[in-house]
Amino acid sequence: MQERQLRNVWQNRRRSTGAMGADRVSMLAEPLNRLVNKHLAKRVRRIGQLSAAWEECVPDFIREHTALVGFNGGTLTVVVDSASHRYRLEMLLRAGLLDAIRERFSGALNRVRLTPGQLDVLDTPDRPTVQA
Repeated sequence: MQERQLRNVWQNRRRSTGAMGADRVSMLAEPLNRLVNKHLAKRVRRIGQLSAAWEECVPDFIREHTALVGFNGGTLTVVVDSASHRYRLEMLLRAGLLDAIRERFSGALNRVRLTPGQLDVLDTPDRPTVQA
């Protein structure tokens, strides 16, 4: 379902009045339900699987200093709070950690992008998390 179609359904829902309003609301509910079940649920499952693989593969002493902040186009973006931990994680990824994560993740993981940042300013109460 494309954004234009959802916008049209939403605008039609707003015009409804009286007894016909319930029919129009159900017209909106069906495409939204389809969108959630097909696209969003699939993305949530994938992100959960990637987060579990990260949790399982990355050693605790490194994982405590990282936060998964994005996953788009096969690229996982990870914020690392210090240069030393970033370097160690980069070496681990090159030494086979990336392959271990790929084995546990059924989706396409092409690359892990490590970016410097502060973890305390991120809105991530339970690390690691991925922003959809």
